[in-house]
Amino acid sequence: MIVLTVLFLCIISTYSASVKGRCVNIFIRLYLKTACLPVSFAQLFPSGGNSIFINRDKQLLKERKKEELSQKEKRINGSFLKQFCFPFQTGHTTGPSLSNDRLYKFAYTAEVYVDRAKASLQKSAGYRFSAGVDVNILWRNPENDDDQLIKVMIRNVQVENVNERPSDKNIFKGKSTEKIIGKEHLEALQRPMVLELARGKVQNFYSYENEPGFTQNLKRGLASLFQLQMHSGSVREVDISGKCNVTYQVQHNQVTKIKALDSCEIEKTGFTSHNQILDVSTKATSATIYVLEDSFIKSIKAEENYVFLLNSRRKTGAKIVSKQRLELQSAEAGPGLIAGKHVAGVIKTLDSSYVSVPLVAETVKSECKKYPSLSEHWKSIKEHMHPEKLSKAEAARSFLSFIQNTRKATKEEILQIIKTESKELLPQIVDAITSAQTPASLEAILEFLDFKDASTSILQERFLYACGFASHPSEMLLRTLTSKFKGDIANEEIRETLVIVMGALIRKLCDREGCKLPAVVEAKKLILGRLEKPKKDDNVRMYLLALKNALLPEAIPLLLKYAESEEGHISNAAVTTLQRYDPSFLTNEVRKTMNRIYHQNRKVHEKTVRTTAAAIILNSNPSYMEVKNILLSIGELPLEMNKYMLSIIQDILQLEKPSSKTVRKVLKDMRAHNYERFSKPGSSSAYSGYITRGPDISSTYSLDILYSGSGILRRSNLNIHVFDKNAQLHAGQVVIEAQGLETIIAATPDEGEENLDSFAGMSAILFDIQLRPVTFFQGYGDLMSKMLSATGDPISVVKGLILLTDYSQEFQLQSGPRASADFQGGLAIDISGGMEFSLWYRESKTNVKNRIAMFVAGNAEVDSFFLKTGMETTLEIETALDFISTVQFSQYPFLVCMQMDRVGSPFRHSVTKYESLPSGRRYTARRGKAETLEGCEYPLHQENSNMCRKVFSTASDSSGSWF
Repeated sequence: MIVLTVLFLCIISTYSASVKGRCVNIFIRLYLKTACLPVSFAQLFPSGGNSIFINRDKQLLKERKKEELSQKEKRINGSFLKQFCFPFQTGHTTGPSLSNDRLYKFAYTAEVYVDRAKASLQKSAGYRFSAGVDVNILWRNPENDDDQLIKVMIRNVQVENVNERPSDKNIFKGKSTEKIIGKEHLEALQRPMVLELARGKVQNFYSYENEPGFTQNLKRGLASLFQLQMHSGSVREVDISGKCNVTYQVQHNQVTKIKALDSCEIEKTGFTSHNQILDVSTKATSATIYVLEDSFIKSIKAEENYVFLLNSRRKTGAKIVSKQRLELQSAEAGPGLIAGKHVAGVIKTLDSSYVSVPLVAETVKSECKKYPSLSEHWKSIKEHMHPEKLSKAEAARSFLSFIQNTRKATKEEILQIIKTESKELLPQIVDAITSAQTPASLEAILEFLDFKDASTSILQERFLYACGFASHPSEMLLRTLTSKFKGDIANEEIRETLVIVMGALIRKLCDREGCKLPAVVEAKKLILGRLEKPKKDDNVRMYLLALKNALLPEAIPLLLKYAESEEGHISNAAVTTLQRYDPSFLTNEVRKTMNRIYHQNRKVHEKTVRTTAAAIILNSNPSYMEVKNILLSIGELPLEMNKYMLSIIQDILQLEKPSSKTVRKVLKDMRAHNYERFSKPGSSSAYSGYITRGPDISSTYSLDILYSGSGILRRSNLNIHVFDKNAQLHAGQVVIEAQGLETIIAATPDEGEENLDSFAGMSAILFDIQLRPVTFFQGYGDLMSKMLSATGDPISVVKGLILLTDYSQEFQLQSGPRASADFQGGLAIDISGGMEFSLWYRESKTNVKNRIAMFVAGNAEVDSFFLKTGMETTLEIETALDFISTVQFSQYPFLVCMQMDRVGSPFRHSVTKYESLPSGRRYTARRGKAETLEGCEYPLHQENSNMCRKVFSTASDSSGSWF
C-alpha cells in the first residue's frame, strides 16, 4: 500500500522534474525492499541509481526496459512481481527457482541393477520404476523469496525389467502396476507430497500420516533430488541417506553433487568379520548431475554404486547400482499461489491431513516368507554333519545354512534340537549354535552345558573354540566365560582351554575399541593378576597361552620376566608369546632381554628358547651390532643349533625379509662371513616359500626343524601366513616338540637340557587363535607304555566347523528401496598329528595331516517390498595338506627327509541372479564353473631333496642292514 501511495503522489505531482526523479527513486527502493529483498540497489543499477534519474539518461532507461521485456518472455510468468524480480534472481537465489502459476511436468525413472562386481549392466538382474511427476509452487514467503512450498505428485506408475528379456523370462508380463505394487500402495504413492525448500535445502517433508513406509521412502528418494545449492562448496546435508558430507561443484548451467556415503549418519545394522583378510571390502559412491535452465531444473541424473569384494578372493563379489533420472517434459499453466504468511497455515489450508515426516529413510522390511522350522531344517542337513564327512564342502555349506536359521530361532527351538540329538552329531550342533552369536543361542547352549560334568568335556571344548573363533563377539560372551572360569570346572583341560579362549576374546574386543569395557577390564585383571602373583598350584603356562592370544602391550614386562628367569615349557611359552607381538611393540628392553637369552649372559637356556629369542631379534628391525653378534656366535654353538641358525640367516636372505639389508651389510665383514662358520654340518634346517602369489593376497609357508645333538627331533615348526597390502593372517601353525629322549638311545643331552623329563606334544595356531596344546606322552613310563601299545593312529588336534567370514550389512538406496549384502564363509577342518618312534628300525617319523573343506556364500539383494532382486555367489574347495618328517639314525650323520604335499583339490564356483514377486513368480539365471587344482609337493631346500633320496633308497634295502 505504501508503494502504491508513493507512486500515485509522484505521478500527479506538479513539482519540479528533480522532485519527480527523487520520487521514482524512492519507489524503486521501496519496491525492491518489499519484493526483491536480496538484491541491493547498487546491483540493480551498477552505475549509481540517483544519477540515472537526476541526469534523465533516456538511453539507459530504454535498455533497461528491453532487458525486462526479454526476461519476461523467457520466464513465462504471469506474476508482475516475479517478472520484475526475475532478472536479478540469478545473483541471489541459492536453490531451484520455480515460476508462479506454472505446472512443470517431468518424466522420472528409478533403476536398480544387481550383478557380479565386474560385470556389465546389460545382463544384470533388476527392475525399472517409471512415472510422471508434476511439480508446482504453492506458496512463497513474502519476506524471503528463497523460502517456498512446492507440491510434487507421482502419476502413471509403471514397473518393468531393467533390461530387455524374452517374454518367457519376464516376471512382469501380463501384470498391471496395481497387481505388482498393490492397490493400497499405488494409491498412497500417487498422493502428492509437499516440500518446503529454503535456500535450496528441504527444510520439511510433508506427507500423509500412517502411509506405508515403502511408499514414503520412494517419495523421499524423489524429494531428495530437489535439494541442491547454486554455489560450489562442501556442506553437511540431510536427505534420504541420512546426514551426509556433500560436495557441490558448480560450472555454468551444471551442478555436480558428490555424496560421501560412508559419512552418512543413519541407523545401521549388521556386522563384519574380525580379520580384514577374511572380511569383505566395500566401496560406495554417489553422484548427481543437475542441468539447469533459467535457475530451474531441466534434468537430473543420479547414480549410486555399492561394490562388495571378498578380500581373500576379489574375483568373488557383487555390486548394486541404483540410478535415478528426472527430465523436464513441459511447463504449462498451473494453479496460483496460496496466500499466507507462515508455512503451517498454508499446509493446514492445503490439507489438514498433512504431517511433517523426516526426510531420512525409515527402516522397512517386506513380510518374511514362511521358512522351515529349525528342527525341520536340521533334519534336512544332518546327514552331511557326521564326523567322517567333515572334510567335505557340503558339511561347510550345511553348517552355514544352519547358522542362518539358528539366528532366527528362539531359545526353546534351539534347546529342542540339542536335547534330542545323538552324541555323534552334538559336537557339530554346538559349533553351529555357538557361531550364531545371538542372545538366544548363547542362553540355550549355556543352559545345556554343565561345566561340572566331565563326561561332556568334548562338547564344552567345541563350545569354547567356537567362542574363540567368533566373528563379532559381545561383551556378554566374555563376561559369561569369566564367570564360568571362576566357578567349578570338572576337567582341568577345559579350564585351560577356557582361559586361552578368554585371551582371544580380549584381543577381538580390544581391536574394536572395547578395551575399556568392564568385562574386558575384569578378564585382563584376572589373567595378569595370576601371573604377577602366582599360587603354588597355579598352571602358569595356561595364563601365558592366554596372553599369546590376548597380546596385551601391558603384559610384555611379565613375559620378559618369565622368559629369562624360568625354565622348560614356562620360558618357552613366554618367548613364543613375545614372538607373536607386532614388531612395533618390541622395544629396546625386549631386544636386550632376547639378546641376553640368546647369548646366555645370565644363565643357560634350552636351544628352543635361544633360537626363538634370535628369531625375535631378527624380525624386529635389529641393529648392525645385534646381527653381527648373532653371526659371530655361529661356530661356537652346539652342532645342530649351528646348522639351524645358518638356515635361518639364509632364509632371511632368500625371502627378502625386513632384516635382509642389515644381514647383507654384516656379511661384508669377513670375520662374520667365512667358510669356517658357514660350512658347519648338521640336519636342522629352516626354509620359507610361497604357496600362492596373486594380485589380491599371497600366502607363504615356513618350515623349520631343530634336532638335538643326538639326532632326535627337538622341534618342528610349520607356519602358514596369508597377507595382502594392508593386513596379514596367521592362518596356521603346527609345532611338534620333543625333549628328554636321549636316554632311549644312550645319547648325551645338549647343554642346558640334562634334567628335562621325557616329553612329546603338539601345539597349534589356527586363524590367529592359539589352541590348547596336545600331549603325546609325559615322562619315561608314559613313553614306554605308548610305544608298546601304539596303534599308529594320529591324535586329533582340532576337528570341527569354523565360521571364518561373517559379513552382513543393510543400507539405504537413494531411490528408496533397502539393500543388503551378506557373505558367510565356513570351514570344515580336521587336523591330526602323530609321532612314531622305532628302536628296531632306528627311525622316527612325525606326520601332521590337515584336511580342509571351505564353502563361501554371498548374497546381494535389493528389497523393494513388491519385488526382490539379487545375486547369489558360492565358492567351494576341498583340499588336504600333509607334512611328514622322517629321521633315520642308524648311521651318522642322520638322514632327515621333510615332505609337504598338497593333494589335488576340486574347486567350484557358481553365480545365480534372480528376481521374484510376492506371488511366487520368479526369474533365475545360473552360471557355474568347476575345475581341479593340481596337487603338488612344495619345494624345500636342495639339501633336503638330496637327503630324501637317500632315505627312500635306504628304506628299499633290507630292514636289518643297520646291524
